[in-house]
Amino acid sequence: MSSSKKTKELVQLSLMAAIVVVVAFVPFLGFIPLVVIKATTVHIPVIVGAILLGPKAGGVLGGIFGLTSIIKNTMEPSLVSFVFTPFVPVPGQSSGDLRALFIALAPRILVGVVAGLVYQALSKSDPKKRMACAVAAFAGSMTNTCLVMGSIYFMFGQEYAAAQQIAFEALAKALMVVVATNGVAEAFVAVVFSVVIAPPLMKLIRT
Repeated sequence: MSSSKKTKELVQLSLMAAIVVVVAFVPFLGFIPLVVIKATTVHIPVIVGAILLGPKAGGVLGGIFGLTSIIKNTMEPSLVSFVFTPFVPVPGQSSGDLRALFIALAPRILVGVVAGLVYQALSKSDPKKRMACAVAAFAGSMTNTCLVMGSIYFMFGQEYAAAQQIAFEALAKALMVVVATNGVAEAFVAVVFSVVIAPPLMKLIRT
C-alpha cells in the first residue's frame, strides 16, 4: 500500500472518529436517557464507517464509541452507569467492577467488525449496495444491543435488577423487552441512515 493511500485512509478514519465523538458528546443526541437504559445513536457513524472503510476501521470506531460510553457514564452517572464504567461503584459496594469495561467496549468494537464483515460478504452481489448496507447496519446494531443486554444479565444481573427496583426473576423478560423495542428501533434508524448516507459517500471517497 502506497504512503498516499495510507494517509488518505488515516484521514478518512480520523474524520469518522471525530463524528463518533461529536455525536457521543452532544447532549441528548448520542446517548438518550430512557427508563431502563440509555438509547444510543453513536452506533450509526460506527456502522457507516465500517461500511466505508472495512471491519478493521469499524472495530477502531467501535472502540472509540466504547470509550465515549465509559466517559459519559463516569462524568454523568445514572442509576445503572456501573455496568458501563468501573469508576462508578456497584450498588452495595465501595468500588466499581472491571467487568464494566467488557460491556462498554467489546459489544461496541464488534458493532464495527460485524457491520464491516457483513457488508463485505454481501456487497459483491449487490450492485447498488443498498441491501448490503441495510443488512450490515441491522446486524451491527443488534450485535450491540444483544451483547450489552446479555452481558448485563450475566455479569451484573442481581445488581442491575436492584437498581431498577425489579425482581431478578423478572430481569430477563425486561431486558428482552428492551431488545425487542429499543434495540429494534435503534437498528431501524441505523438501517435508514446507512442506506441513505453510505452509498453516496462510498462513491465520493473512492474518486
